[in-house]
Amino acid sequence: MPELRKDPIIGRWVIISTERGKRPSDFTTTFRRKENSACPFCPGNESATPPEILAFRPTPSEPNKPGWTLRVIPNKYPALRIEGDLNREGKGIYDKMNGIGAHEVIIETTDHSKDMPDFEEKEVEDIIWAYIQRIKDLSKDPRFGYILIFKNQGEEAGASLEHSHSQLIATPVVPKRVTEEVEKSKAYFNYKERCIFCDIIRQEISENERMVVQNDFFIALEPFAPRFPFETWILPKSHIAHFKNTKKEAVSSLAKILKETLKRLSLALNNPPYNYMIHTSPVGESDEIDHYHWHIEIIPKLTRVAGFEWGTGFYINPTSPEDAAKYLNEVKIPTPV
Repeated sequence: MPELRKDPIIGRWVIISTERGKRPSDFTTTFRRKENSACPFCPGNESATPPEILAFRPTPSEPNKPGWTLRVIPNKYPALRIEGDLNREGKGIYDKMNGIGAHEVIIETTDHSKDMPDFEEKEVEDIIWAYIQRIKDLSKDPRFGYILIFKNQGEEAGASLEHSHSQLIATPVVPKRVTEEVEKSKAYFNYKERCIFCDIIRQEISENERMVVQNDFFIALEPFAPRFPFETWILPKSHIAHFKNTKKEAVSSLAKILKETLKRLSLALNNPPYNYMIHTSPVGESDEIDHYHWHIEIIPKLTRVAGFEWGTGFYINPTSPEDAAKYLNEVKIPTPV
């Protein structure tokens, strides 16, 4: 059983998940590049994965068989397990609980060779709908405090299989990074009676120095104080706290801007490995909260975090967000033939 342990100094929780140590990839730097015939995420190899939780099938077909365009499955080597009770306990100054949660894989495509920048917009839209459906379903479980959607693309970004996929992890506690972001946003709202993210969006549109692209519903920008070169955020222009409450009419716009932003980064930076994370309100927060605003953070893996960053929490970024935005704006995206 995995276990969550709390650092008594700064209050950060860590997951001790010894079961994931069974994965050969945890002890090697070799990227698991597989031919289609051996890839567990390719059609025809459904028996190599746990039974599907959700699948999009354009025409009726048997579960866990070919015929799907997108599948959601439990992670074969989960960081947290969905079965069981939390059993919180303390031992002196230390706190721990069972590693209860959910860990799922969203297999985004049947095409082994494609990544999200090259998907059709409808494919990206389906991925977003899968995210929304899974978050809504898992939000009903009272054991869960937070649900994170993230994507690791490329070996340097932490992917162990090259077939395009993203992941979902539901945790019984709200991660420290998220708690800090929510609390700082609330402090700003209490002081100014405005959402800080909404203020950022208004200023970025007005100044037009760090904006990458926008449409009717969303904006992509380089944040004013990025930790990493070409760190890029996507935010809804209208205030919305929970990603799962994204309106139906906005999903296609989100698919368009996510695909275009990733395409610009791919063309500008020679197809870099990257991570993206969807930051959304904690599960227990009201749908109507005014101080928090969901967003996507995209981080190309262009530099390494080293001793100074680990020791201080400061990040050294060699590229200004203004230069990065200008560079991304100048990218010419080929018109599909």
